[in-house]
Amino acid sequence: MRNLQKVNRMNRQSKLIVLFFCVIKLTLHVLADCHSGFQGDELLHIETGKHLAFGFMEFPPLIALLAFIQNIFQSNSVYIHHLFSHFASILILIYTAKTTFELGGKSKAIFLVLLAIIIAPGFGRSQQLFQPVVFSQLFWVLGFYQLLRFVKYLDKKSLWNLTLFCILGFLTKYDSFFFLFGLTTLVLFKSTRKALIKHKFWMNVFVFLLCITPNIIWQYLNDFPLLQMVNRLYETQLDKISRVENLINLLIAINPMTSLLLVIPAILFLLNSKRTSVVHIVSIGIGLSALLLLYKNGKGYYFYPIILTLIPFGAVFWEQLFLKSKKWIIYPISVLMLFGAILIPFGMPVYSFNRYLEKVYPFEKKDVEGGEFGVKYDEYYTQEKWKNTMNELAKVYDSLPKLEKQDCLIWGKHYSQAGAVNLFGELYHLPKAFSYHGSFYSWSPNGNMPHTVIALSYQVGDFFTDYFEEVTLVKAIYNPYADNEEVLYQKIYICKKPKQNFETMKLLFEKRIFE
Repeated sequence: MRNLQKVNRMNRQSKLIVLFFCVIKLTLHVLADCHSGFQGDELLHIETGKHLAFGFMEFPPLIALLAFIQNIFQSNSVYIHHLFSHFASILILIYTAKTTFELGGKSKAIFLVLLAIIIAPGFGRSQQLFQPVVFSQLFWVLGFYQLLRFVKYLDKKSLWNLTLFCILGFLTKYDSFFFLFGLTTLVLFKSTRKALIKHKFWMNVFVFLLCITPNIIWQYLNDFPLLQMVNRLYETQLDKISRVENLINLLIAINPMTSLLLVIPAILFLLNSKRTSVVHIVSIGIGLSALLLLYKNGKGYYFYPIILTLIPFGAVFWEQLFLKSKKWIIYPISVLMLFGAILIPFGMPVYSFNRYLEKVYPFEKKDVEGGEFGVKYDEYYTQEKWKNTMNELAKVYDSLPKLEKQDCLIWGKHYSQAGAVNLFGELYHLPKAFSYHGSFYSWSPNGNMPHTVIALSYQVGDFFTDYFEEVTLVKAIYNPYADNEEVLYQKIYICKKPKQNFETMKLLFEKRIFE
């Protein structure tokens, strides 16, 4: 078996195809970096690197470790803070290709798979941003690759590699639970069940539980904020999602050409596999993961990792059915998929913002009362947005008497606002920001509140009057690109004479961190 694994390697042509697509992928991401700022959630993730812990209110701890490494550069550059995201996106390409190869796919199948990833707008955006999503996809792909190798070779090394990527996946994003659920298929088949017992799989389970225990303890000590977040998600988003509409949006996000030419054939290929084959065993695992996710009514992008495990089967389907005897079939299929490349700018800012407004925006136009454009993704315009915000905050801060400026802080109502101040504020000589939204709650100050606080928020009415004797609205920053009325304006308040200290504030917001 070991000799078989050593001989069974990609040929030179396949490796060149992988290299070609890696260069294309990286080029697209760097080009997108040139035209974009930070998406709001990224500002929270960057901040976590300054507060390493075993867990955070919204996600497990691994993203913070990556942010910590990026923060060593002491930069507010998009390029720096996308380093790990781009690296992960390249690894996704490589290991999706390796998965295709393990399934018996040759150079043509690998070409189709990697082209499908490149043209999918959903993959473009989700793998562009510094979010747990891209790393979740990576560890799902790596885990599935090792699952496939274990089912195929029944070896101990693949089982331990699978264990490692399950650990990393769990410590990246809690949706790894759906992948773990799919692994239960290993006990349903005699060959894999015997191999698990032979390799003493309970040791793997023990190591997995040991590695995730610090995060579970952190959740317990912090009153399980994960459950609060999930409940909030169902209240505000997930319960309002139609499964049919979600499926349609998913098929569009991964590109209709990919859906038609690879995903549907993949499903047919899996359904027609022999009951004792490697393909059949792993297909049951994919099916269990997908069914549980569908039952829980997850968002469309929650299915992206499953799609990444499906498309290799679709490519192998074409290669085995036609490409061996009718090799010319690769050309019309490739041309059809290349037509799908027109959707790339719908997922990544590969165009300048003005060109986006001219060429792409008309197809996803959204009317917002009081706004000029309803731009779907905020990273398209946040370079200018945060520059304007910092300038206005600096003017307000500079207007304060010298005595009030000494201990003044900025309260960012939304974690992206607090994160933006802490990332960009030093250039504008601004004080640090705090917030009670999301993980910022854990890092809020202690002791007495300063006499004067500058508050930055979106539309919140009289929100700050509950906490200060004097609240004065001094600036309203208009955003013509907001995609909903609530974020059309950022408002800056000068708040004086706090009614409570920071400890009381923390108690008041204990159950409100996801509002």
